[in-house]
Amino acid sequence: MSEKKQKDPSEKLGFGRLMLWNSRGVSTTIYTVLAAYLMNYCTDILGVTPAYISIILVVSKLVDGVSDACAGFIVDRTKTKWGKARPYEIFILGMWICTWLMFSCPTGLSEIMKCVWIFVMYTLVNSICYTFLNANSTVYMVRAFKGSQIVKATSYSSVIVMLSALIFNIGFPQLLANFGQTASGWSLMAGGFAISMAGIGILRMLFIPEKYDIETQQGKEENLKVSDIFELIKGNRYILILALMSLVFNVVTNMGTQVYFYQWIVGNVGLMSVSALAQVVALPLAFVFPALLKKTTVVKLMFVGFFVSSAGYLLNFFAGQNAGLLAFAAILTGAGTIPGTMLVSLAVLECAEYNEWKGRPRMEGTMSSVIGLANKVGAAVGSASLGVLLTIVGYDGSLAVQSNTTMLGIRLLFSIVPMVIYVLVAVALTGYFKLDKQMPQIRKENEEKRAAAIASKERKE
Repeated sequence: MSEKKQKDPSEKLGFGRLMLWNSRGVSTTIYTVLAAYLMNYCTDILGVTPAYISIILVVSKLVDGVSDACAGFIVDRTKTKWGKARPYEIFILGMWICTWLMFSCPTGLSEIMKCVWIFVMYTLVNSICYTFLNANSTVYMVRAFKGSQIVKATSYSSVIVMLSALIFNIGFPQLLANFGQTASGWSLMAGGFAISMAGIGILRMLFIPEKYDIETQQGKEENLKVSDIFELIKGNRYILILALMSLVFNVVTNMGTQVYFYQWIVGNVGLMSVSALAQVVALPLAFVFPALLKKTTVVKLMFVGFFVSSAGYLLNFFAGQNAGLLAFAAILTGAGTIPGTMLVSLAVLECAEYNEWKGRPRMEGTMSSVIGLANKVGAAVGSASLGVLLTIVGYDGSLAVQSNTTMLGIRLLFSIVPMVIYVLVAVALTGYFKLDKQMPQIRKENEEKRAAAIASKERKE
């Protein structure tokens, strides 16, 4: 009788470990979707002019540019008993404290002081806390898992993270309808999320150790210099393509037009929950990613996904108040964005392999910061553009009825505009296909160099 092939125990992931790993991802995801309501909070609760909030978000990104450039570099140079990336998980606590304060602005302040309050808290959350959490993520993953564990952790994580976002998007409109009409209600909601999500988010730091030393496998330490950052930007155009994708993608996802669309076009904010619930249909896609990635590449999945999302946004224009069509459009937009949001870390690791192949430092942390900066700039541009456009078309949150121009503008921002943007993103990703073709050879040569380095070290010892 032939023996059954035994699975390598080191390739097993484990449900408990997977959930602990994703505790911080769930926490930061909830922050991201909550922050998308910042413009609505500022305009309708604080009474701040939309254009002022747009300026705040843009100026905050200038600070982000400095912090992001430093954070990844700092993580890449870190050496502690807890590891290279793990210590920076502590920033999840600061992120949620500042988030609660951001949504707890005193209403008695002048408009200028309200803007100052929002700017300070928004900058602390995004330029400091979220920056380090983003910079350490890929560095942490490649040292906590290995081999197929990384693909499984990334793919299955997308289900957990997306499910948490869907649960939030289903439940939050109901909270918004009951508590979102007053400043105290917003503070209460934000405080509840802050306490629960900070507690959940810190679990990864407490229970997931760094097991694998990448530098030892390479047979050398990464003695990074500031000049290596410029060499990375100059010599690795593929990370710039990923950054462009992330930036433009976040412009769309952070415009926050959904709440305005359902409030004024559909006439029922609560129906946002139906569209969010419809996206559950797309969740099983993540379970097939490990199998798909044996036949195709990460970026090609992203490429196809953005066209699927484009079709969903086009359908939004024609859906109007039809809840069924809006739900189907939500399935398309949700399914199409899964590869672009959940698998980008795998593409970053490919860029790190490319760096190593070229004889440069891998710099996973620095590259993660480049992506993080792109994410935040895109988010700011999205929120800022919404504020500017709402001002241009004459939106006034205090009015009971909006003008026809305003209504048309809201429809376009929830359909045609994101459709065109996603098509352009897909086209931009074709520049990455050259690296796709090279990756099998790059991985093979890198493995051979590592094996030779380890063998040489063993002979010397």
